[in-house]
Amino acid sequence: MTDKPRANKSRAVLDVSTLSKRLIANVEQVVVGKRQQIVKVLVAWYSEGHVLLEDVPGVAKTILARAFARSIGCSFKRIQCTPDLLPNDVTGGSIFNQKTGEFDFRPGPIFAQLVLTDEINRATPRTQAALLEAMAEASVTIDGTTHQLEPPFLLIATQNPIDHEGTFPLPEAQLDRFLMKLSLGYPTQDEESQMLEMLKTVHPLTKIKPVVTVEQLLACQRAVRTVHVDKKILAYITQIVHATRQHEDLSLGGSPRASIALFRASQAVAAIRGRNYVEPDDVKLILAPVLEHRLILRPESRLRNVQVSEVLVEIMDEIPVPVLEVRAKSVS
Repeated sequence: MTDKPRANKSRAVLDVSTLSKRLIANVEQVVVGKRQQIVKVLVAWYSEGHVLLEDVPGVAKTILARAFARSIGCSFKRIQCTPDLLPNDVTGGSIFNQKTGEFDFRPGPIFAQLVLTDEINRATPRTQAALLEAMAEASVTIDGTTHQLEPPFLLIATQNPIDHEGTFPLPEAQLDRFLMKLSLGYPTQDEESQMLEMLKTVHPLTKIKPVVTVEQLLACQRAVRTVHVDKKILAYITQIVHATRQHEDLSLGGSPRASIALFRASQAVAAIRGRNYVEPDDVKLILAPVLEHRLILRPESRLRNVQVSEVLVEIMDEIPVPVLEVRAKSVS
C-alpha cells in the first residue's frame, strides 16, 4: 500500500517532464536560442509565481509571452502601461445598465489566464498597486466584491532598464511579489540569422498550435507540490537566504517569501528534469533569478562596483552543499 502512492507521484512527475519538453519545443519554434529563459518561465508558472522580464526593446519579451499563451491555449491579454493608465483600466469596473437599472461588472484585462504587463514601470504607483492583490491572491476586489481570477494565472511584466524618463521604479514590496526576474539578452549572430529565415513568409507565432491543455498545466502545478524536498535541502535553502540578511555588502536580504519562492521553484525544476526529489543543483539553477531582484546593496558597496550576482556566488561558495544519503526513486 505504501508503494502505490509513491508510484502515482512518480508517474505524475514523469508527466510533468514529458509535457514540459513538448511545451518548450513548441515555444522554441518562435523564440530562438532562449531555452534557459523558457524553462524558467515555465518553472514560475508551475510554481504559481510571476515573472519580471527586464531587457532592452526588441528582444522578444512580448513574443515569448504570446508563444506560451498559444502553446497552452489559454486566454491572453496585454496591458500597455502608460502614466495615464488607471487602476480600473486594469481591473475593470461596474457599468450602469439602463435596461436593468443595475450595475454590471465588466472585467478588465487582468482577468485573463496569462497577462502581459508591458513596461510596468511606466504606470503610476497607484496603478502598479492594482496588480498586487492579483499577483499575491489570484483575486481582485472591486466595489467591495472579490472576484477570483481563472487559473492557471500568470503575470509577465516587462520593463526597459535603459530608458528611465517618465518611469516609476517598482518599490521593493512589489519586486518581492515576482517569483523571478529574467533577462533575455541579444541573440547570437547565428540565432539572429535563423530568426530572419523563420520570418521570410509569415510570423512563426501564427503557425504554432496548443500542445498542452489548461487542465494539463493545472495538473502539473499539483504534481510539482508533491516533489520530495529533503530536510537537508530545506536547511540549504534557509542557510542561503539567512546569509543574504547577514552579508556586509547587503542592506536588505531575502525575505521569508524568498525562501518559499526558492523552495517552490526548486520543486518545479526537479519535476521538469524528471525527478520526484530535489537535488542541490536544482536550487543552484534557480537561485539567481529568484533572489537577485530581492536584494539591495549598501551604498558603499555600489561605489566599489560590487554586484548582487557576485555576492550570491560568494555566499554559495561559503555554504557547504548537502549530500543526500537516501534519494527518492528517479522517474527518468
